[in-house]
Amino acid sequence: MGFSDTASSRVLFHSATPRLLPNLAFVNGARGFSHVLSMPFLHKSRPSVLRLHGPKPRNLHTRLKFSPKVGDFKAQASSPDSPTSSSTAIQIGFGSVLAVTFATANRVLYKLALVPMKHYPFFLAQLTTFAYVVIYCSILGVRYRAGIVTDEMIAVPKSRFVVIGVLEALGVATGMSAAAMLPGPAIPILSQTFLVWQLMFSTLLLGRKYSFNQIAGCLLVATGVAIVVTSGSNSSPMLSGVEIVWPALMIASSAFQAGASIIKEFVFIDAAARLKDKSLDIFVVNSFGSGFQALFVLLLLPFLSNLRGIPFAQLPSYLKSGAGCFLNIGTNSPGCNGAPLLPLLYIVINLIFNISVLNLVKVSSAVVTSLAVMLSVPISIFVLSRPLPYLPEGAILSPFFLFGSVMLMLGLILYTLPQPAKQN
Repeated sequence: MGFSDTASSRVLFHSATPRLLPNLAFVNGARGFSHVLSMPFLHKSRPSVLRLHGPKPRNLHTRLKFSPKVGDFKAQASSPDSPTSSSTAIQIGFGSVLAVTFATANRVLYKLALVPMKHYPFFLAQLTTFAYVVIYCSILGVRYRAGIVTDEMIAVPKSRFVVIGVLEALGVATGMSAAAMLPGPAIPILSQTFLVWQLMFSTLLLGRKYSFNQIAGCLLVATGVAIVVTSGSNSSPMLSGVEIVWPALMIASSAFQAGASIIKEFVFIDAAARLKDKSLDIFVVNSFGSGFQALFVLLLLPFLSNLRGIPFAQLPSYLKSGAGCFLNIGTNSPGCNGAPLLPLLYIVINLIFNISVLNLVKVSSAVVTSLAVMLSVPISIFVLSRPLPYLPEGAILSPFFLFGSVMLMLGLILYTLPQPAKQN
């Protein structure tokens, strides 16, 4: 589901009128490389949204200006010391801190929420998926009536959100299918291909170009996360006796979710051209994206419930029992101590986490956001190794945990190293 959780929809389904947009000169100065941004297959009436021309300036931030006389966008480069560049850097830094904080809290609270809901994780997953549609749409409705969200924002093409919903639902379905057949330690290792897929898709779909140290940094981060997560497992061959189709499905699940995250980034890029001087509200993306995701998850519900060992005919009874445990009411809810407080805390923090992640995608990129979220993995594991309420036993971390954490940090540092200026 994008960056690990759910999403959103919207009741105002207006269809955007197809039209050709003027060409946009765009330079990604914040990362010191330039690229062509276009995704023609998502909206055929606009074969070229963003095009690059001109030299490659270094360390410049782009400001977009619309001239009513010529009806075209122009890119104006500002110096790194300009207020625009400084404010963007502050936004990215602050957004990264928020994303790491809420990602850590999200992982810890999910583990705590499963203490009372240990027999009903499928119920909790479906509750968050469909509840977020209502919550996001309610917030969007309030912001629309307040004038924060405009008709132009609502009229962005819906085909992109349909693709996002399909990809995230397929990510869930393939991931659950593979997880049922794979040994536990193999799952987080195969899931690290998510970052590799993001690099590939952002290059192919957004035209991004990454330097050697950025690619190496991402791979180092993914390797470090895999070592951290599997540091407590035994060293026996993990995939022995497992058919190749199941690891392939887990890798495909990461590809679907990575593709959805890149298309979300494209939605913000395209909206910058469509809305001229306005920025697309993140609740438009959350609402429409989660709405289509919930729709396709609903269509796949019989398949998903069978994967969890719940025959579809018994699903209503399972959901009823899950709701009773969630609310901690009735005589048939043994072992549900901690509900509803712990599940509700998880849902609230998970909601804030998703909002913070999408906001970081908006001000930076999907790859930067993934790197920030991955930083939360060793932090959350360390927190969960301490004695906590409802989890008093704690755990002892192996030396591989520290080794993987150091590798992860080195990867982040390598990715953010400034590039040497090229002489013309």
